[in-house]
Amino acid sequence: MKLGEICLETNDVVKMADFYRNILNIYSDCRDEVHQSIIEDVITLSIYNNGEVKNNQNQNISVAFTVDDVDEEYKRLLKLGIHIIDPPKLQPWGAKNVHFCDPDGNHIYFRSFPK
Repeated sequence: MKLGEICLETNDVVKMADFYRNILNIYSDCRDEVHQSIIEDVITLSIYNNGEVKNNQNQNISVAFTVDDVDEEYKRLLKLGIHIIDPPKLQPWGAKNVHFCDPDGNHIYFRSFPK
């Protein structure tokens, strides 16, 4: 297993993505208002708006781990007694995610990509 993505949830994807591209000196002409990826080399930084208003009180960060098979990891998480928020689901950007929280309530995703 490896860390696959850091996702910052925000009310304004374009503004936030532009800020990170500017400070990291990365060019992209993406203007997507829902989801943008900033770095795609070793780790991806994503900026995302799920449609809910954010209050910017340390609950706007998600951590995603890339796994070989998210369906198998989902079964393992269930056996461990982990409360699953969203079972495995294919996302519009191509990842298949399972969503749960850590003990502090931070959002965690295990994901895999179709081969």
